[in-house]
Amino acid sequence: MKFDSFVKVRGSQGILVSAWADANHLSLDQVATAEKSNEITAIPKLLKLLELKGCIVTINAMGCQKAITEQIVAKGADYVLAVKENQPHLHEAREEYFETAKAAHFQDLQVNLIDQIDAGHGRYEVRRYRLVNALSTLPDPHAGAGLRGIGLVETEHHEGGRISREHRYYITIR
Repeated sequence: MKFDSFVKVRGSQGILVSAWADANHLSLDQVATAEKSNEITAIPKLLKLLELKGCIVTINAMGCQKAITEQIVAKGADYVLAVKENQPHLHEAREEYFETAKAAHFQDLQVNLIDQIDAGHGRYEVRRYRLVNALSTLPDPHAGAGLRGIGLVETEHHEGGRISREHRYYITIR
């Protein structure tokens, strides 16, 4: 079974953090956060419960913590973690890195590129995936245990004559 991601559910009792195997549509385990806490405290507890060797762990930006990446790597897994404004220097550096690289058309930069288009029911979505392994210009190139790559997912959603765009940034061991 392949472990895919954590799912956060907020309820009347607080927040439940679940380990989710997407391919199997199965929750593997869950841990409640302490009162007046968030998933940063629950994720390490949940990681202890799981066999992760050979898995890819994906976590939202709240889990983008060095201690969490160290725990994932120690358990023999890889990770892809979202980076948002909760890591301001890291987020800004990735944003500037990709803006500069795009302006230069990724010239002299080894980058993995994948473009996808999904269409149906009067709408379509274009997703552009970019992964680079040149980390020397980042303010903290060791922001995560074993960090080897940074990623960008650009999404362009077309529906009813309207276009919306979104940029999401990631760090990865891959």
